[in-house]
Amino acid sequence: MLEGFNFRIIWEYMPLFLEGLRNTFLISILSIFLALIVGVIACGGRLSRWKFLRGISIIYIESIRSTPLLVQIYFFYFGLPTLGIRIPEIQTGILALMLNSGAYIAEIVRAGITSVPNGQIEAGMSSGLNYFQRMRFIILPQAIGVTVPPLLGQAIVLVKDSALLSLISVMELTRCGQVLTSERFMPTEAFFTVAFLYLCIYFCLKYLADWSQKRLIFKETY
Repeated sequence: MLEGFNFRIIWEYMPLFLEGLRNTFLISILSIFLALIVGVIACGGRLSRWKFLRGISIIYIESIRSTPLLVQIYFFYFGLPTLGIRIPEIQTGILALMLNSGAYIAEIVRAGITSVPNGQIEAGMSSGLNYFQRMRFIILPQAIGVTVPPLLGQAIVLVKDSALLSLISVMELTRCGQVLTSERFMPTEAFFTVAFLYLCIYFCLKYLADWSQKRLIFKETY
């Protein structure tokens, strides 16, 4: 089955694949970090009592979730320059991934916060706890336990979605496979290597998810 598989070509292009792996990792980490910030802000706006902030947050979340990520990437890459805003390819990709994942993270965080029973919040209010004390001692400890697994799942989705940045010539893993295919016309070797490296990233994130469930999630004590 592997008689025609050329491992020598993979080894020859390994520096390029390692560069793509590094770029994919850096883009993903930065996008996830920024998406968390955007998601928390959007979640706060969605839960706000101010209609203006709530309306802006709802428009952002629903517009992002109802359109494909590829369309958003093309809008930022081709649309913004027509408006006089020019952003390099990598920054464009990070911006698109950040805003896309931020909308989903906002809903994940909101679901975690709203999952806390109202009775516990009312008990905190009757005990004299202010808003920030209720968030610190009652809401957040329980919300974190609910949101950590889906947040890590969203991080895995973001890493895989970063492959779409190859369409705007960002030198990430999938783009490296395209380069090898165009230069040597060996798509099997190229995308087998790409898939293997994505698999390595996935198992690293999966290990982090399993570790977080054991270490980070607040557990009940009996």
